[in-house]
Amino acid sequence: MGFWTLFEVASMPTVQVMIVSVIGAIMATDRFNLLSNDTRRSLNKIVFVAFTPSLIFACLAKSVTFQDIISWWFMPVNIGITFLCGGTLGWIAVKLIKPEPHMEGLIIAMCATGNLGNILLLIIPAICTQNGSPFGNHDTCKVNGLSYSSFSMALGCFYIWTYSYQLIRSSAIKYNAMKEAENLLNKEPNKDFDSNEKSQLLNGAQSQNNAVVPASRSTNVDPENPTLVYQQLASKEGKEGFCSSKLIETLQRLLEELLAPPTIGAITGFIFGAVPSLKNLMIGDNAPLRVIQDSITLLGDGTLPCITLILGGNLIQGLRNASIRPIIIIAIIIVRYMCLPAIGIGVIKAASALGLLPSDPLFSFVLMIQFTVPPAMNLSTMTQLFDVGQAECSVLTMWTYIVAAFALTGWSTVFMSILT
Repeated sequence: MGFWTLFEVASMPTVQVMIVSVIGAIMATDRFNLLSNDTRRSLNKIVFVAFTPSLIFACLAKSVTFQDIISWWFMPVNIGITFLCGGTLGWIAVKLIKPEPHMEGLIIAMCATGNLGNILLLIIPAICTQNGSPFGNHDTCKVNGLSYSSFSMALGCFYIWTYSYQLIRSSAIKYNAMKEAENLLNKEPNKDFDSNEKSQLLNGAQSQNNAVVPASRSTNVDPENPTLVYQQLASKEGKEGFCSSKLIETLQRLLEELLAPPTIGAITGFIFGAVPSLKNLMIGDNAPLRVIQDSITLLGDGTLPCITLILGGNLIQGLRNASIRPIIIIAIIIVRYMCLPAIGIGVIKAASALGLLPSDPLFSFVLMIQFTVPPAMNLSTMTQLFDVGQAECSVLTMWTYIVAAFALTGWSTVFMSILT
C-alpha cells in the first residue's frame, strides 16, 4: 500500500470529524443559534444517558463472544498500558507546564485517553479493503478488523468512563473551588469584624492571621491571590476528609462510576456477548427479540454525530473565549503522537516475543494503533457534563485531530513494515 493511499485512508476519519464539527460550529453561531449553550448541555445529557450506552451494548453484544474475550485477553491490558503511560506523561507535562488548576485533569486526560472506537472502526476496515493490504484476504480481514475494533471501543469506553471521568470530575471540583475563592475575594473584607478585631489584623498579630493567611515569611505574598485562597479551601477540605471514612468514600465513588450509563452498557454488552443463550435471544435474523437489538443499534447510531456537533458548537465558544498557551497544545501532541507510539512498538514487540499475542498480525496492528489515535471525543461530553473546560477541550481536540491525519499515516506505515 503506497504512502498516499495510506494517507487517504488514515485522514478520512479526521476529515469526517472536521466536516461535521464545522456544521456544528455554524449551527452554534449567533446567526442560526440552533446549538446554544443550554441546547448543547441538554443534548450532551441525552448522549451520556441513552446514545453512548446503546452504541457500546450493540457493538459488544453482536461482535464479541466468550472465546474472543479469552483469546484477546491482552487487549484490555494493552489499553490499560496506554492509559498508564499517557497519564504518567501527562502528569509530568502538567508539572512542567504548570497550567491553571482546573486544566490539569483535562491535560492528563487528553494525554491518556485515546479514541479507541470510531477511529479504529473507520481505519481498520478501510485498510483491509485496499489493494496491497498486508493482512490477507479482504473479507476475512474486514470481519476480524471490525471485531477487534468493536472490542477495543467497548474496553476503551470502560476505561474512559472510569479513569478519565474521574479526572474531569476532579477538574470540575477544582474549578468550582476557584470560583468560590473568587467570590469570596469580591466580597468586602472585614465587614463583619468590629473595630478591635480590625486593629488586631492591622497590627499583624500572627495568632489572628494564621487562620486567614498561610504561614510564610515572605513579604511578597499576595493575600488577594485567587489561587492562594483556593489552596486554603482545598487544604481545609483535605483536613476534614481525613476525619471521615476514606474507605466508604472510595466505595461510593467507585459505585457511582460503575453505575454510569456507559459503564452499565459495557458490562451488559459483555454479558450478552459472552453468554450464547442470551445472545441468541437478541442477535441474528431468527432471534425472537431482535427488534430490541435493532432499536438499541438505532439509538447508538446517533452517538458520533451528536458528539461531533457538540464539539463543533463548543469550538466556536473556544475560539472566542479560550486562551490556551501553545506549549499545552505542543505537549499533548508530543505525548500522543511521539512518545506513546514509540512505547507501543516496544510493548507489542515484547508481548509478541513472550508469546502473549495471537498469530494474526492484524491483531498486533490494532494494538499498536491504540497507542497512536487522537484523544477520545467523549472528553468533550464530560467537560460539557461537568461544565468545565468545554472551550479549551474543543480547541485542543481541533489541533490534535488535524495532526492525527499525518501522525496516523506515518505510524501506520511504520507499524505495517514492522509486522510484515
